[in-house]
Amino acid sequence: MKMDSEHLEILSVIVEKGGLTEGAEALGKSQPSVSRSMALLEDRIGMPLFEPGRRPLRPTELGATLARLGARIRAANQEASLLVRRFRQGLAGRLRVGGSPIFMDGVVATMIAEFQSRHADVQIDQSYGYLDTLEAGLRNGGLDVAILPLHSSQVPPDMDFAPLLSGNNVIACRAGHPLTRARGITLADIAPFAWIAPPANSPLYRDLQRALKSIGQEDFRVNFSGGTLASIQSVLAGSDALTVLPYSVVFLSRRTVPLETLPLKIDHPDRQLGVLTMAERQGPPAVRQFNAFLQAECERLQARMDHEQQVTRRRG
Repeated sequence: MKMDSEHLEILSVIVEKGGLTEGAEALGKSQPSVSRSMALLEDRIGMPLFEPGRRPLRPTELGATLARLGARIRAANQEASLLVRRFRQGLAGRLRVGGSPIFMDGVVATMIAEFQSRHADVQIDQSYGYLDTLEAGLRNGGLDVAILPLHSSQVPPDMDFAPLLSGNNVIACRAGHPLTRARGITLADIAPFAWIAPPANSPLYRDLQRALKSIGQEDFRVNFSGGTLASIQSVLAGSDALTVLPYSVVFLSRRTVPLETLPLKIDHPDRQLGVLTMAERQGPPAVRQFNAFLQAECERLQARMDHEQQVTRRRG
């Protein structure tokens, strides 16, 4: 025997409210239509749902049991409707986010944590990669969003790129490094120190080579290379080695790792950290919420970094 689940939901509301009229009002239906639904349900099961002649309306034992089942169906339908509404609004769902490792770990991860504290029903699957890998992931549908530093000329024609942070690399060292006490740092001052190099296939490795060349140090000694941001930070904090990192990464790392930057101007790439997406593919609704959140957070971060650099210049 198959029963109409809507009839069971109506029954549950009638029993909850204590009458046909009250149930109809709660459901936004007319009293005659509610009465017809109950008559159809009674015909279907071949037994009465309410005790005859009782006022207020009282369900039979079977009617009360079916009403409890109807209440569960109604609750499940309401939960499903809420889920659909939240998904459409971008407040629930799954996002597949890929990005360049240094920026993902050093900048974006803390923003993802804050985003999920506000949108706990959005699941984020994160992966790492550089431009070729991330571009392929977007094209084959394996990624919804890619976060990486790009120059405008590198943006594929079938993709959109929304900048988040301006490019700005710095020479980083541990807090209390001997060079932080020196005035007017020269090439001779830097020459004795070893360097930490990011992974050789990363854009940041090429940035390191370009930066050192810009200050006249083409031959440099590397004592650690290829690690994650966490390992680079650990080696940096525990030695006198130097490295080149995005200023945003150093700025945020100082919450947990005692790092400083050297007052040396180096060439930094004409790139911006931003969000890359397919132009003709919307992706899940949560993409809009996530991208808007990143934009707002990065604007606040950029303002804080600009303020600190202005203060540092005035002190200098």
